[in-house]
Amino acid sequence: MNIPASSSPFALAVCAEMVFCDLPMIERIKRIDAMGFQVEIWDWTKHDIDALIESGATFSSMTGYVSGTLADSCGADELLGTALESIKVAKRLGIPRLNIHGTGLDGKGLPVKPCQFLTGAMWLKARETLNQLAELGEHHGVTFVLENLNTEVDHPGVPFARLADVLALVESVNRPGLRIMLDVYHAQIGEGNLIELIRRCAPFIGEVQVADVPGRCEPGTGEINYPAIARALHDIGYRGTVGLEGWASMDDERALNRFRAAFLL
Repeated sequence: MNIPASSSPFALAVCAEMVFCDLPMIERIKRIDAMGFQVEIWDWTKHDIDALIESGATFSSMTGYVSGTLADSCGADELLGTALESIKVAKRLGIPRLNIHGTGLDGKGLPVKPCQFLTGAMWLKARETLNQLAELGEHHGVTFVLENLNTEVDHPGVPFARLADVLALVESVNRPGLRIMLDVYHAQIGEGNLIELIRRCAPFIGEVQVADVPGRCEPGTGEINYPAIARALHDIGYRGTVGLEGWASMDDERALNRFRAAFLL
């Protein structure tokens, strides 16, 4: 039985790249929308934008660049240029948040330019690039969100991956055009102490993404106490989007209802 979409205090979204995987993308989006969820997509260059518009779905976020990096001059120029192209697509789709990483990721989630050691100059360049992204976002009415990742399992070699690093950068820029895409799954693998991390990030959270550990499936399949996470988010005053960026461990609709149930209060 479907749980009513209005039952959660949060806006709930589902990543169309990871559920209903036996269906064409546009059919996945329609199924997610019919269940009352917003829709997340990744690389917009791989989608028929006109078809996405015609679906009538509400989109929560997408990748906010095509290529580039934060912390070197050539890579930053490339990232900023493709971010501007991404803004144009986001405006067509009504997408409010554009996701950014420390470097471009390939089809397996691995960094195009791996980095194992960060210099002071790289930190300063990343901050400069993020400040420019924030300015772009504010000018065009969208928000760039810098996502934390984990380097232990899914994204080895990605710079600025830890949530503590993401918070330090976003806090130092301190502009409304830049916020954190707080990924609870990645934070559990990389850092733990999730509720304290949520409290520390509270003023800067733009969106929250979730999946359970291990396995990256819907809440309730692993070790994370998602009802406690939901209460912690509610306690800090967060009422924004929580997105399932995980695989279905079972029938997709049952998995999505299980995700929704985890965020009832």
